[in-house]
Amino acid sequence: MVKTIGNPMSWTAQAIGGAAEHVTHSVEKVGSHEIREIRLRDLTVDDLRDSLQKGVEDFAAARADVMFLVLLYPVIGLVLAGIGFHAALLPLLFPLASGFAIIGPVAAVGLYEISKRREQGEPASWAAALGVIGSPNFASVLVLGVYLVALFVLWMVVANGIYQLTLGPGAPVSLMAFLTDLLTTAAGWTMIIVGCAVGFLFALAALATSVVSFPLLLDREVGVPQAVTTSWRVFTRSPRVVLTWGAIVAASLILGSIPAFIGLIIVLPVLGHATWHLYRHAVE
Repeated sequence: MVKTIGNPMSWTAQAIGGAAEHVTHSVEKVGSHEIREIRLRDLTVDDLRDSLQKGVEDFAAARADVMFLVLLYPVIGLVLAGIGFHAALLPLLFPLASGFAIIGPVAAVGLYEISKRREQGEPASWAAALGVIGSPNFASVLVLGVYLVALFVLWMVVANGIYQLTLGPGAPVSLMAFLTDLLTTAAGWTMIIVGCAVGFLFALAALATSVVSFPLLLDREVGVPQAVTTSWRVFTRSPRVVLTWGAIVAASLILGSIPAFIGLIIVLPVLGHATWHLYRHAVE
């Protein structure tokens, strides 16, 4: 066969063709199902400790790469916080910080890949983590990610509605005035109690559907329905442990958000790696 030297136009055409084929193949797998049932284990508190310990170890081993991957999220948080202070959106700052618990699994997809590669003894770097784009289940990951982002947006809308019905509809005069009204008035305490209760329901919906679904999509040839169903089965099989894990995630993200969201550079990687190991404990 005669070999010819390609040109930029042919290289581009080949790249586009390969990308199109990959996207088509991925889309076909979004709703596919694995024939064999996925077997689960009962989770324990010791599994949470082990997962967090291994999450810290993964972060320590590849901290430069994982910090590069998640550096964007504190920047986004700072920008949104700045908008909040200058656009009279102070009431949405806490919902914004707590909302990271909803979209956290999306932010950690690359971290799951790093933990997976370290587990298999393969090179783990930020470049390798971006290899999830070439995963056969990448379209499924995107679909599940869109669901969590939509859930986050809906939470922000509902949180704003709760403010409008309690301390609103006018915007706070200042941060101190807002905190005073929040902590010293009946309307303020109503906003806190109702907001936390509704926020818990949103967090629970995100937790039950994503506790192991993203790692499962990266690890096996399953579709979105089976990934979500498996995640729900893990939740119903070990509800106390999964709820404890959710509380740890929420508390860690809020604490990481307090110092100008900078703490997320450490919190997100550790939780992301730990989620992969929790998945290993939950799924045989």
